Amino acid sequence: MTIICVGISHKQAPIEVRERLVVRSEELPGRLQALRRLPGLREVFLLSTCNRLEVFAAADSRDAAEKILQSLDPVAIVACRFDEDALRHLFRVAASLDSMVVGDAQILGQVKEAAAQAQRAGALGPELQRAIARAVGTAKRVRTETEIARGALSLSSVAVEVAHKLLGDLRDRSIALIGAGKMAELAARELRAQGVKDLLVANRTGPRAEALAREADGVPLPLSDLPVLLVRADVVICSTGSAEHVVTREAVAAALKGRRHRPLFLVDLSVPRNVDPAANDLDNVYVYDLDDLERVARQNRTLRGAQIGRAEKIVEEELRAFMAQAHERDAVPVLARLRAHGEAVARMEAERTLAAALRGLDDRQQKTVRAMASAIVNKLLHGPTARLRNEAGRGPLAEAAAALFGLEERSQSQPEAVVLSLAGNG
Repeated sequence: MTIICVGISHKQAPIEVRERLVVRSEELPGRLQALRRLPGLREVFLLSTCNRLEVFAAADSRDAAEKILQSLDPVAIVACRFDEDALRHLFRVAASLDSMVVGDAQILGQVKEAAAQAQRAGALGPELQRAIARAVGTAKRVRTETEIARGALSLSSVAVEVAHKLLGDLRDRSIALIGAGKMAELAARELRAQGVKDLLVANRTGPRAEALAREADGVPLPLSDLPVLLVRADVVICSTGSAEHVVTREAVAAALKGRRHRPLFLVDLSVPRNVDPAANDLDNVYVYDLDDLERVARQNRTLRGAQIGRAEKIVEEELRAFMAQAHERDAVPVLARLRAHGEAVARMEAERTLAAALRGLDDRQQKTVRAMASAIVNKLLHGPTARLRNEAGRGPLAEAAAALFGLEERSQSQPEAVVLSLAGNG
């Protein structure tokens, strides 16, 4: 079994490419089923966020990576990782070490939700379940044992930081949020912490805009009031799930006359982008997308360097432990078959001897003979069993034992009782 990760993130491609590959939540079940049907894929889950689209799979061989790539976009710049590298990447992603904003609290929830959706779609199996569970545990340990999440950053907080750098004190500025989802909630909290008094919240769904405005002490607006909002606001932060531009070049151009040469800053946190990039060509209009925010986030990563180093060490520790367990699981079937083979031979020879040469023995004496045969097998197999267990599937002994004793020809599906009893034998 091979673990594969095929995907793209802000590290491999600009937003123009990422927004072309984004998978919307309603499309996810169908995409998972399509991936699951690819030849050689046993298990799969798909992580789609504003900064990445990555497919993690358990497959028969590395050849499946090419099939996954073809299903995504063969033209895009895609990273392919296998086995230990793929698992390391999963652990780092869950721990926010691969995020644009290191320490971002949202990514762990996104990983868990992606896994839950794959589970509901019937695309998840034991290999990926174990890997995801360990990745989640690693992320929690990173957040507990380091200060990487202290004063937790997010893309929303970076957007507010950009607004502060552009305009200075935000208390007397008018800030508008378009969208009322998680990113907008985080931005609203940051803006309130900055002392913003004039906070506008616009959303397609009125009740959600009203709820967020009530929580943040802002003013709810219907999205139909966008022309008024573009005239009034100094900074507009967009984070909707729209597949099309919400703020068009034409809408911004129409608002400029009413702004009387006041600059307008549009910060776009969405993929696909909510703000038409062409609006940046207008006088006194400045558009910032996720790739622009990356430069600010990079400065924050430098400041958190020591904590990142500690977090990376935790990831490596957890990865080593997980790989050791995986290797041990790989060795168990051979160990079980070897011991089952030895015990079967012992039983057969003991019964043959009792029937041919030792017919006069009573039940107690017969049990003693059988126990002696079993003890001989245990003594003979103790050394090989210990060496196979120590090797834990990372060397040639398991294959050699299977070949020498003809174990590869036996059924590899042993009863659970045999495997469990083996774990207690020395």
